[in-house]
Amino acid sequence: MPRNFDPFEKFAWPIARNFMPDKNLPLVEFIDIWNSVMHDLISSQIPVLPYVPERRELPPRVLRVRTAWRGIESILADLIQRFRVRGGRCLEFGVEFGYSTAALSCFFDELTGVDLFTGDKHTLDQRDIFSETSERLFRFRNVRLVRSDYRRWIARDHTLYDLIHVDIVHTYVDTFTCGLWSALHAPCVLFHDTVSFLEVRRAVSAIALLTGKRFYNFEESNGLGILVS
Repeated sequence: MPRNFDPFEKFAWPIARNFMPDKNLPLVEFIDIWNSVMHDLISSQIPVLPYVPERRELPPRVLRVRTAWRGIESILADLIQRFRVRGGRCLEFGVEFGYSTAALSCFFDELTGVDLFTGDKHTLDQRDIFSETSERLFRFRNVRLVRSDYRRWIARDHTLYDLIHVDIVHTYVDTFTCGLWSALHAPCVLFHDTVSFLEVRRAVSAIALLTGKRFYNFEESNGLGILVS
């Protein structure tokens, strides 16, 4: 019977032979150490290229709402032109108040925003804001909001997009799961909070290793990781 393919095996095996933790080491601590070892290994394989915009300009749609995304809207035109992103379909995981949604929608014929609209463990506001955000974005006719968990969405969506933006709960597992699917469905994927959340940056590095995409990082506004073919 053929063995299951493990894309990390050729990197992990040389370390595993020399990494023999104490048998009394708690499982959680062992996993943390292993994740750290794998991160160091992946980081040595994947260069993170600095993204320095050549120009900045505000898009026509800039909302007056609280956001950690402020500043990124001014580099979108530069980013889309540099990486030759087509202006057809855009998908966004993580809408919240709609700031990034409105900004991104200026560059695409249609944008679908997927969110539960109830916050997560990393957000301060955990109210149900679906109606509030829907009303705020209603006037933008090329924007469609869908109330859904990202896991349910990726299980049934086979569409190819021109750009996908990932700004969900900032854990390694969630970012990797959503991000890998996104990298297989779009030539350009954006990840917010690559500076403020190390787990997000680690997940993006792992996705870059698996997919062969280039990893650029914009250091401002809590960090924006950019994976491009």
